[in-house]
Amino acid sequence: MNILQIVPKLEIGGVERGTVDLARYLTLNAHKAVVISEGGKLVKGLDEVGARHYVLPIGRKNPFIMLVMVFSLREIIRRENIDIIHARSRVPALVSFLASRLTYTTFITTAHGQYRRHLMSYVMGWGKYVIVASSVMARHMIENFGVRQDKIRVIPRGVDTKKFFFISPRSKKNDEFTVGMISRISPLKGHIDFIKAVSILSRSIHKLKVYIVGNKDTGKADYVRQIDLLIKRLALNNVIEFVNETSDVPQFMSKLDVLVSANREQEAFGRVLIEAESCGVPTVATEVGGVVDIIEHQKTGLLCKPHDPHDMAEKIITLYRDMGLRTRLARNARKSVMKNFTVEKMMRSTLDVYEKAKGQVRILIIKVSALGDVILSLPSLRAIREKYPKAVIKVLVGLGAKDILKNCPYIDDIIVCDFAKRDRGLSGLWRLARLLKNEDFDVVVDFQNNKKSHLLAFFSCAALRYGYDNGKYSFLLNRKIKDPKDPMDPVEHQMRVLALMGIYNVDKNLALFPNEDDAVWVEKFLGDNWIKPSSPFVCINLESSPKWVSKRWPVDYFVEFAERLAKEESMRVIVIGKDAQDDWNIEFMEEAKCKPISSIGKTNVGQVMALVKRCSVLVTADSAPMHMASGLNTPFVALFGPTDPKRHVPEGGRYKVLCKKTKCHPCYKQSCHKRNRCMDQISPDEVFDAVRELLSEG
Repeated sequence: MNILQIVPKLEIGGVERGTVDLARYLTLNAHKAVVISEGGKLVKGLDEVGARHYVLPIGRKNPFIMLVMVFSLREIIRRENIDIIHARSRVPALVSFLASRLTYTTFITTAHGQYRRHLMSYVMGWGKYVIVASSVMARHMIENFGVRQDKIRVIPRGVDTKKFFFISPRSKKNDEFTVGMISRISPLKGHIDFIKAVSILSRSIHKLKVYIVGNKDTGKADYVRQIDLLIKRLALNNVIEFVNETSDVPQFMSKLDVLVSANREQEAFGRVLIEAESCGVPTVATEVGGVVDIIEHQKTGLLCKPHDPHDMAEKIITLYRDMGLRTRLARNARKSVMKNFTVEKMMRSTLDVYEKAKGQVRILIIKVSALGDVILSLPSLRAIREKYPKAVIKVLVGLGAKDILKNCPYIDDIIVCDFAKRDRGLSGLWRLARLLKNEDFDVVVDFQNNKKSHLLAFFSCAALRYGYDNGKYSFLLNRKIKDPKDPMDPVEHQMRVLALMGIYNVDKNLALFPNEDDAVWVEKFLGDNWIKPSSPFVCINLESSPKWVSKRWPVDYFVEFAERLAKEESMRVIVIGKDAQDDWNIEFMEEAKCKPISSIGKTNVGQVMALVKRCSVLVTADSAPMHMASGLNTPFVALFGPTDPKRHVPEGGRYKVLCKKTKCHPCYKQSCHKRNRCMDQISPDEVFDAVRELLSEG
């Protein structure tokens, strides 16, 4: 693999040393390692291991520079053929994320700090995987930035135990008791508390030497001035010595009797602690954040209260007075490092994340329309699963259609939207967009092809967005095809989009997935209504979408058909539907004398499917039950008026389409000022003959 790591600078520090260590590991294991930063002292370490380094102002917060960096980064990604972008800081992460979308490259982040909740910090949770060094950081990213738990990867930082070799405290022959603190000069690191603790130590330890490692030039001027004044006021000039950042940390550790970490706020991890433990240096640390994942109190080190110099001093004095304790802690700590915090373990775990991220594809399919249209998408779902057998595939569907996919074996999950209520308006659309963004999809397939679906596809931030170029915000898609003018069947229409993904020869079978419990319910329902298990019956559906009144066949025609069916074929009729208050349903049940059975409002989607599967023939207008019948291999008679059968009737199965070619057909009008002439011209006799023909074939 070709891995690109991005950090602001390569000066001395835990994040920076980890970047160089990872580059070394990658090159030794036959991977390409590329690093982008503004330069620094550790660049020579990259040169030594054969990694490639680009100098760019990648950490600058100037919006214009950030925009330029996006396109500069895009060119480097293409030139180096990068597979994985790994960002370790907020500004570089935002630039990297945008460049990854332009180049369709996998993006990963490592969250190193307890970020405050503002806009720039959220980008650290946008990686396909988010690496953190401790369980505390994992909770922080989940609770404060809404990062999904399943994409968090806890990988503690590691130390090179050969480089940071063990020296027993008993082996050291220091003339002075030496205490050290290694960290950047920042108020969060607790230098003030440490200096106050040193003042207390100086009264109890005669020969005391304290080193503070950190570059004053990079610290805040006011804070550095405050530190200097405190040292002078406490007369510690001869005790405390400042050391500029050093690349030879193991050599420095060999001088120390105790290492102190005085963090005042939640610490993500604390790399310097495991380096000290590896070298046999006992540690005293404030009990904050990820420190508790490293130090077990009284076993591998000592923990003290944050903001409490007296407690810190007391713990250090305890170590000064008890050589046995120092030796025991040092040995236990080294064992802990060898088991949990080796650089080899960290690198191997990181490489595992890379391989999994590169190998896994997350796909969103958008189909938020009516129930029948979702049924028509099943061949496409099956084809996508066959193309991507290991992918995570989720479908965004409307509230009314979710049950049709409940047992679908081709998908991993269903995301439900409700544009009528919960997701209504701009606020609802934005809520849904944020939810999709948090899913980190790589690919979006937009089978809905309207303005809302195009917006949701774009705001999901998926690198590849497929759909039709139909002028409805389709500029938000980056993989699109012109909508055909000639009518074609619905599955064929979707196949043109699938062809953009390299998917061809799609099986058009609408096979559904009825539940066994629903089949049991149907048999009980039929028994309760005096229909024997072997008896044939016909289902009829009088309903259509409330918006599509023009699709309805006259009630008196349904009555005439049902009466003739009972008289000439001795067959019962079962009325299916969901709205018991529908005028068509009420009138039919009142007018029909053939004792029709009503299941209206008594069934869920699964039970309707089971009922359609059990019936001999279904009679319906252009609506969801027609597609159900096709998917369940049930013969059906479809009554078409304002819509074109070529666009809506699926291929395969046994069916009859009755459609009158009036001058205005197909008009696709939801209501008709001509009193639904196209539907009125379909006679009950034609429907009866079509049903009888299907029955005779069966």
